Amino acid sequence: MTIPTDKVREGLRAVPKVDALAKHPQLARFRERLGEPALTNAARGVAAEVRASVLAGHAAPSLEVAAALVGARLERVLSARLRRVINGTGVLLHTNLGRAPLSAEATAAAADAARGYDSLELDLGSGGRGPRGAFAEHALAELCGAESALVVNNNAAAVLLALTALARGRAVLVSRGELVEIGGGFRVPEVLERSGARMVEVGTTNRTKLGDYERALDAHPDAAAILSVHPGNFRISGFTAVPSLSELAALARRRNVVLIDDLGGGALINLEDHAGLIGEPVARERIEAGVHLTCFSTDKVLGGPQGGAIVGERSVLERVRREPLARALRLGPMPTAALEATLEHYLTRDWDAIPVLSMMRRPVAEVRVRAEAWCRALADRGVACRVVASEGRVGGGTFAEEPVPSAALELGGADLVPEALAEGLRTGDDPVLPRIVDGRVLIDARTVLDGEDDALLRAIERVVADVRARR
Repeated sequence: MTIPTDKVREGLRAVPKVDALAKHPQLARFRERLGEPALTNAARGVAAEVRASVLAGHAAPSLEVAAALVGARLERVLSARLRRVINGTGVLLHTNLGRAPLSAEATAAAADAARGYDSLELDLGSGGRGPRGAFAEHALAELCGAESALVVNNNAAAVLLALTALARGRAVLVSRGELVEIGGGFRVPEVLERSGARMVEVGTTNRTKLGDYERALDAHPDAAAILSVHPGNFRISGFTAVPSLSELAALARRRNVVLIDDLGGGALINLEDHAGLIGEPVARERIEAGVHLTCFSTDKVLGGPQGGAIVGERSVLERVRREPLARALRLGPMPTAALEATLEHYLTRDWDAIPVLSMMRRPVAEVRVRAEAWCRALADRGVACRVVASEGRVGGGTFAEEPVPSAALELGGADLVPEALAEGLRTGDDPVLPRIVDGRVLIDARTVLDGEDDALLRAIERVVADVRARR
């Protein structure tokens, strides 16, 4: 049915004016938080949508309804801001939550660096220009038993930089079983392509032998490197074969190519000894196996800020350091300060000062005692709950989903819809990220940081009351 022209014109006259929308009293808080231009732009966008809706035959909303649409649009903008979150998922290195939380000393060091000027590239002794990140690089080399180290802004950058500097325009050998993709769409073949190197696939998905590398080196005399990739949370089991890292290192040295090791996680201590967790290689062991370079993240099991490290032989690392791309990938002053403080904990063997190591090392009985204390406090406030056994994960692409025994608070009650409860926890003033397992809302006590207990209990009490009030 065709809409009469006069009706369309009448509807267009009823479209709220941009100025009237922007000045509506219910949008005042958005003006204070985001400024007048952002508010006006949102009002203009809603007015355009309303106009299109009228032209399609729909009635124009009231000024109040249109203002609510503007508010909803701006609320989405505000909710996208970075916020502190209480991690009740049981995943220690949760990529969506920023991976490793920092120690008190690392946080203070980053804040101190942000408050004023700092000696980022200044040698205070001579007064002249000094190297960036010198202490962090010295500490990393010391902790890994390497001749030298270089710090960049993440592990992907470390691998890209090493390949660009050492193999641009030449062949790089990599096992087919190591052509993996990790979180965020990081794919080994694509990184190789971006570096300008030419990838040569070696072996098969499940079995790659030393002879496969030897034949590939014979077939590609321009080969510059062998790339060894730790698979992270990907595993192939059964009929498999792979040469040891020391065998690859010996081959690389015989054939005068560089062995680059993409370690990924970046453990600086043996976590089987410290936390009973098996499967994450230690950076020092890679150097001892004879690799030329090993690359790893500083914000995973190392427990520091986002960054990447390259450690290994000084002569090889100097070639990487001279690559112009290194300047684009360098670490800023705040994460540098936080990394230095984190590495100092390792140098002094103060493992429990590093939150992620402390969480890994905490006995499950101690975790359960904490969850039981929450349950008693909530029961006193009329919130139904109980403590249950739970299985967490280290996360961050490490330990291949090996479970971490834990204890969790289970929130219950026939009048509480799990999805509504979880949504309320996520969207409150103190956001809490739980997980839902078999229709049960669980908050894992291992990953809630020390000092967050009171905020957690307040959030649960408020959300339970809100959900019940809406029924």
